[in-house]
Amino acid sequence: MKKILFLLGVLCAVFLFTRVPSVSTDTGYAGAEACKGCHDTYYDSYMHTPHGKKTIAGSPAAQFGCESCHGAGSEHVAKGGGKGVAIFGFGKTLDAKERSAKCLTCHEDTQHLVSWNMSKHKSNSIACTDCHSMHAGEGKGLKMGQPDICFDCHKDIRLQTNKQSHHPIREGKITCTACHDTHGTVGPKMLRADTVNELCYKCHSEKRGPFRFEHPPVEANCLNCHAVHGSNHNSLLVRKVPQLCQSCHEGVSFSFHASGPFTNADSMKGQQPSNKMIARGCLNCHTNIHGSNGPSDNGQRFIR
Repeated sequence: MKKILFLLGVLCAVFLFTRVPSVSTDTGYAGAEACKGCHDTYYDSYMHTPHGKKTIAGSPAAQFGCESCHGAGSEHVAKGGGKGVAIFGFGKTLDAKERSAKCLTCHEDTQHLVSWNMSKHKSNSIACTDCHSMHAGEGKGLKMGQPDICFDCHKDIRLQTNKQSHHPIREGKITCTACHDTHGTVGPKMLRADTVNELCYKCHSEKRGPFRFEHPPVEANCLNCHAVHGSNHNSLLVRKVPQLCQSCHEGVSFSFHASGPFTNADSMKGQQPSNKMIARGCLNCHTNIHGSNGPSDNGQRFIR
């Protein structure tokens, strides 16, 4: 029995000697190797991230590694480790400001965080670590890829992108950050443009004009007619044609159109009169609905 206990003591001593390197009590920093001794999985994952592989000379990450974020760890090692023992963490018990503080120590002045203080994410108590992890392998340290990382909170937008007409977000042809800057902008909805129209025109330049005859709702805001994330109507329309058109043009007479059961004038007759045009889409004739450079008569009516 004594021999067994002696052997167990020797094994424990060897284990502790190899797992916990000597630490510097002068600076308070234990060194990354001390972290690796117990947290090898986290150490390896960190070394595969941009922070671990491409540290800038003289930066906190280059000097202190794990401890640049988690704090000096000599006391943590001296006390035998353990959760919450004399070391900074990123637990959910900390508020968003405290969890983001370590990241902002280095990143506050970087270009993509210039507008963070006016960000909707910050005002809603979203911390850097809610989306990013220094141990994650996705691009920019994201805990998961787009759009799933955004849909985790924005479930209403996930629903919209599942509708029959939608921007190809689910297909991976466009990302959420192609339109939105998640760290904040001076524009509405954290858009990467000053206005909605300017953002849309980056891809849909043919709708920009200038046109001789401009359709006022188009000029004002694309969202007057289009649901940007998804719709059950063609071309991301907020309502189907002709109801969408008649939400503005309700009082317009269509008696100049071809005679027959398709005119507004005829639809206002009968036992159930209606001022809605029936059985024909406005866009069958008014094809240049965003704007027209046609002659005065056709151009004013956006006719082909």
